Amino acid sequence: MDKDNGLGPEVDDALIARSRRTFSNRYLNRELGLLEFNRRVLAQAADTGIPLLERLRFLCIVSSNLDEFFEIRVAGLKAQIDIGADAPGHDGQPPSRVYREVARVAHDLVAAQYSLWNEHVLPSLAHEGIRFFRRREWTPAQREWISAYFFREIMPVLTPIGLDPAHPFPRILNKSLNFAVQLSGKDAFGRSSGIALVQAPRVLPRVIKLPAQLAGCDHGFVFLSSIIHAHVGELFTGMEVQGCYQFRVTRNSDLFVDEEEVKNLRLALQGELPQRHFGDAVRLEVADLCPPMMSEFLLQQFGLGSDDLYQVTGPVNLVRLMQVPDWVDRPDLKYPPFAPGIPAALIRQPDIFAAIGKGDILLHHPFQSFKPVIAFIAQAAKDADVVAIKQTVYRTGADSELMRILIDAARRGKEITVVVELMARFDEEANLNWAAQLEEVGAHVVYGVVGHKTHAKLAMVVRREGEGLRRYCHIGTGNYHSRTSNLYTDFGVFTSNEEVCADVNDVFMQLTGLGKASKLRHLWQSPFTLHPQLLDSIRREAEAAGAGKKAGIIAKMNALLEPDIIDALYAASSAGVPIDLIVRGVCGLRPGISELSENIRVRSIIGRFLEHHRVFHFVSTGETFISSADWMDRNFFRRIEVCLPILDPRLKKRVVEEGLRRYLDDNSQAWEMDADGHYQRCQPAKGQDARCAQSELLQELASAPLPEPPTAKHRLRPRRKAKAAA
Repeated sequence: MDKDNGLGPEVDDALIARSRRTFSNRYLNRELGLLEFNRRVLAQAADTGIPLLERLRFLCIVSSNLDEFFEIRVAGLKAQIDIGADAPGHDGQPPSRVYREVARVAHDLVAAQYSLWNEHVLPSLAHEGIRFFRRREWTPAQREWISAYFFREIMPVLTPIGLDPAHPFPRILNKSLNFAVQLSGKDAFGRSSGIALVQAPRVLPRVIKLPAQLAGCDHGFVFLSSIIHAHVGELFTGMEVQGCYQFRVTRNSDLFVDEEEVKNLRLALQGELPQRHFGDAVRLEVADLCPPMMSEFLLQQFGLGSDDLYQVTGPVNLVRLMQVPDWVDRPDLKYPPFAPGIPAALIRQPDIFAAIGKGDILLHHPFQSFKPVIAFIAQAAKDADVVAIKQTVYRTGADSELMRILIDAARRGKEITVVVELMARFDEEANLNWAAQLEEVGAHVVYGVVGHKTHAKLAMVVRREGEGLRRYCHIGTGNYHSRTSNLYTDFGVFTSNEEVCADVNDVFMQLTGLGKASKLRHLWQSPFTLHPQLLDSIRREAEAAGAGKKAGIIAKMNALLEPDIIDALYAASSAGVPIDLIVRGVCGLRPGISELSENIRVRSIIGRFLEHHRVFHFVSTGETFISSADWMDRNFFRRIEVCLPILDPRLKKRVVEEGLRRYLDDNSQAWEMDADGHYQRCQPAKGQDARCAQSELLQELASAPLPEPPTAKHRLRPRRKAKAAA
């Protein structure tokens, strides 16, 4: 679609034109920005002020993030290079150059990650009685127990494969644990290929806990890779094992379904999902002791080059350690637990529809509970006066209480409509399963709009009251997912405002039916009005600044990449608008450049919770919005998104304070970005109190928070009296 910059023909276009002439490289690279984000996450694992088991989690999160980075972003770069599509992107760099730089930075990042694991986290865990025993450390008693475990639990499910003309190199599952084994001698049939493979089935745990009496500590663990390595000779009777090397291959996992061509998107996706495990290889991870000959052999089998090889000192899959903190009962080594708060309006009035009817209600997760959202749908399912429930589903999880409630509501005879996004990356299978179950009980299940992911977070209940029908809605920035609601920061609003609810109804009508987009009263919507409305709001701030009026922009999001928005922000900065951007992940804008972005500051918050809400505030108009959309091309032009203005002045004040200003005051978990895309962690100035936004919000909004241990980096202000949240 054509993109109007929305800035008008006067000063703003001239400013943009000047910036384009003067600064040929105005945008930072997306892939390198993602790697910078993971550097900030890795810094959490290195921070001794964070509880030890939480540091282990951050270490694992980096591995999980890098897996997806290679599966999607690096796979995309390699695909472009393979087909000769080497035209420069927004940042002016062709894919081939980006890939070389990505490989360099990623290797450095992985080396730093394993250095942190081996030299700091692992010894610190051992000091606390949480040990990971290597083979050379096993006592005779441990060795006996481990051997019995191997023969009882592991060997029966292993299938060794000797490579010869009758047994070619097998298909290796994406991100699976495998072993390349060097052998000498001949087998029963006289074969002596010299190389065999052992694949570890995914049903086997990657970390095994030793009995405490054998471990000599409360929590002793052994890696599956160590057990298989120690006993691999049992799989090749009569032959001598010369070497055994663990490896792991990462594959392109971006599904391709031609939505314009397929007649049934659901069936097409079901057919495509199994192939995700066998896409083109993009990365090979091997153990540090793997000799060059074996590494070269594996690279050749997967069609990879030397830049794609990652030789690591430790387990090739640190993600599997993510479960360890859950197995270890050491509250002193974890973040203190807390009880999410409940808004006062819902405490005073347990009937959720009556409470919403009195005024809009704001929820700030995870500091406030997600339970009211579940209660909203649960009460609707049982309420005899409720005639219909409509909801969007992007990510909800394989075990979703909300989905079970909707299924029950359909069985009760309610009119249930669920817009399920089948193309939600890595949640496709769960969403397919829920769609099938909903259809079985008579719910209307639709899959949104071809070519546009449904990313909006909407729920609507239609209730018969008096002589007519009344609508109640929930609009949020986060997914309807109970688990992530405890980990991600998000806003949600309950409302019965007739005009807002009419807008939500119109969006559902677009998603389920056919017809032209109607003019919405309050909501901004992608792919229609959100982009031009944001550009117009930025232009108004520039005009206000030019007229000597108070102006400013404060915006919080996960990512900022769309070029027209970046150009508009540059123009506003040049017009004198102070702009504060809180961007958790990748930011393509260069802040702090004279005559281009000298009035723009960019910061990222990395802490206990994943910063996920999107909040936009424009000073000259006083408008404040929450949204499901980041400022990226895909969110503006290839997704169904909504942006909600906060109409209630009390709630607007809360959103600005809790979602923006508190994060601008953070000097403990904030990172300031420079013009080259590098970040420096903020520290309290001499004599200045430490400020941690997440900790302060826990203190103020959670109903029974347990304070974090005081450290130099996390000294809190005196607890304020909790606000009477509407």
